[in-house]
Amino acid sequence: MQNVTAVAHRGDPYRVRENTLASLRSALRRGADAVEIDVRLTRDGVPVLLHDATLKRLWEHDRPLAALSWEEVRGVTDGGVPSLSDALAATEGSRVMIDLPGGPDVRAVRRVVDAVRGQGAQERVHYCAGAQAMLAVRAADPAAEIALTWTSLAPPRAGLLEAVRPRWLNYRFGLVDRDLADRVHRGGHLLSVWTPDTRRSLRRLLALGADSITTNRVDLLHALRATSREP
Repeated sequence: MQNVTAVAHRGDPYRVRENTLASLRSALRRGADAVEIDVRLTRDGVPVLLHDATLKRLWEHDRPLAALSWEEVRGVTDGGVPSLSDALAATEGSRVMIDLPGGPDVRAVRRVVDAVRGQGAQERVHYCAGAQAMLAVRAADPAAEIALTWTSLAPPRAGLLEAVRPRWLNYRFGLVDRDLADRVHRGGHLLSVWTPDTRRSLRRLLALGADSITTNRVDLLHALRATSREP
């Protein structure tokens, strides 16, 4: 059994509110090798942790993040939404997977890459999203580690792979079977999958040779991984 990277999806969201510092710390205590976070910009260009475009679902404020300054975000969430810089400081020494749900916003990508550089975290951060966002990351940081999120069974075009130069191909777990896993590995890429949460799905992906699994139940993945390594 290969050394599968256990990635905590938005931290430990079944126990602690997602994309908060407490959630990230909880996931790392429960065996995560890395944490996945979602990053968007405030109105004044500060990268913060939030998956949705608004604060409604998590913080009960039905306002777009892009309409609020960083100070306003801190005020309406009582400091609950961390900046990317704070999250990188809180996870020092651990791997971080940055998802960019806002799409291929070149300004946002540059701000995120600059924040990673500002924390000296380039060596432990990798980025994931669709093709256009990852092309923007590659332009902003030629050395960035990239997981290209791909949602089709048809393989990415050779020209796109040449331009993005991903280390990982990142698939929704339901798409992954033996043929796809073998094809990804034959192409010289690592296979990243998201977001299986059941024991059955996690075991299946471990058996298929996934190199990285992003899950909301990182403690379960950690336990199954340990069992799968036993002789």
